[in-house]
Amino acid sequence: MQIPLVSGIRPTYDELGYVISREMFSGREVEEMAREATRLLGRTDLIDSDNIRCRWSNHVDTGECRFDCFDPVIDLSEVFAKVARDPRLLDRAGSLYGERAHLFKDKLIYKPPGAKGYALHQDYISWDSFPETFVTAIVAIDPCDASNGATEVFPGAHKRGLIGERDGKYHPLRDDQVDLSTGVVLTLEPGDVAIFNGYLPHRSGPNRSDRSRRLLYVSYNADRDGGEQRKAHYAEFAHYLQERYAEYGKTNTYFR
Repeated sequence: MQIPLVSGIRPTYDELGYVISREMFSGREVEEMAREATRLLGRTDLIDSDNIRCRWSNHVDTGECRFDCFDPVIDLSEVFAKVARDPRLLDRAGSLYGERAHLFKDKLIYKPPGAKGYALHQDYISWDSFPETFVTAIVAIDPCDASNGATEVFPGAHKRGLIGERDGKYHPLRDDQVDLSTGVVLTLEPGDVAIFNGYLPHRSGPNRSDRSRRLLYVSYNADRDGGEQRKAHYAEFAHYLQERYAEYGKTNTYFR
C-alpha cells in the first residue's frame, strides 16, 4: 500500500492516524544523533538485565537475548533531550492537537541485525494516568524499510479506540483484530519523522538486514490531558515494571 506523503495535515492525521514529515532534521543533526547513539551503546555500566531502563530483544533465528533499547533516554543524553523538546516536534504534535503538546515519554531503540521485531499492538495502556491524547513521533537515525524491520501501521484503525482489554495491562493484538491487508510500512530516511496516534495498531518485522534500525521514539500528550507528566509517568512506569518482574521471580531490579 502506498504511503501518503503528508506534512502536518490534521484532517489527514485524523483520517489515517499518522503523518510523515520528510527531512525534519538535517544531515548534520542526524550525524550528531548517530554519534550519540553509538556513545550510549558503550555505556556498559548501564546495560544490565536488572536495570529496568534497558529493554531486550531475542535474535529472530538463534533466540539469543540482546540489548535493544534505553527507556528513558533523554536523562542520559543532552543531544536526545534537545531533540525530544525540539520546537519542530512540539509544534507538529501541537498542530495535531490544536493546542500545546507536552513531552510524556522517550526511548531509543537500536534494533540490531537479527532483532525479531515487535508484535501487533497499540501503545495506549488503560492506566488511569495514561493520556488519551498520547501520540508518538519516531525520528529516523538510520534508513528504515521492510528489510530492517520498519514500523508497519494500519491506517484508520485508531478510530476504534482501545481494541484490547481495558485492564491496565499490555496486550498484543491478535491478527484477526485488525485488517492486515491495510498495512503500510513506514519507509523513512534519516531525518524523517512519522507521528502516529496512540490507538493506531502497529508492529514491526525482524531485522533481516546487516544494519541497525535506530529510531528515537518521543511521545507527547495534549495540554488538556494533564500538561507535563513525564516525571510522574516514569515513576509509575518503574513501579509497574518492578512489580511485573517480581511476578517472575526477578526481585533484584533497579533503575539507573
